[in-house]
Amino acid sequence: MIYDKNTLEFVTVAVEFCGWLEGDIAASGWFRFVDRATKLLPLLYLKVALLPETPSPDEEGGTGFITEETYDALRARIAGLLGEHDCYLDTFMPDMAGSDTPIIAFISENLADMYQDLGNFAYLFRQGHEATMSFALSLCMANFRQFWGQSLLNALKALHVLRHNEDIYLSSGDEA
Repeated sequence: MIYDKNTLEFVTVAVEFCGWLEGDIAASGWFRFVDRATKLLPLLYLKVALLPETPSPDEEGGTGFITEETYDALRARIAGLLGEHDCYLDTFMPDMAGSDTPIIAFISENLADMYQDLGNFAYLFRQGHEATMSFALSLCMANFRQFWGQSLLNALKALHVLRHNEDIYLSSGDEA
């Protein structure tokens, strides 16, 4: 399972995603950031969807590598880059059922949530011990189903609007 072609391709995309967010994302402007995100997120979703079924993770396993400080710093960098375009109305939250009040969500928080799980996964997977790698994959899949898969889709929906809304793009000052 851990040496399956689809698993290795997922690991590659997960590491690329983390490396991209760890880099200087502000250097090329928010439009290029959004453009890259709208290409990388669907690929990440596809690669995780192609993974072989994994057993539920045991309670025992590796510890988190991505700290709260790292999470907060990344979230703040993305929020700073996107500025007023970071927030969007989320209509797919369980809290929305029967509510008249829209819920505001943030692309930066969605991407930071994904980064935390994928960064922890990549860290554990790189350990090279088959039991740890298997645990990391199982935990990542469980977290995808429960948490970051929806974060990915929510962020992608909001990023799509930014990427393909000509009025927003023209006001960005970025060059495509």
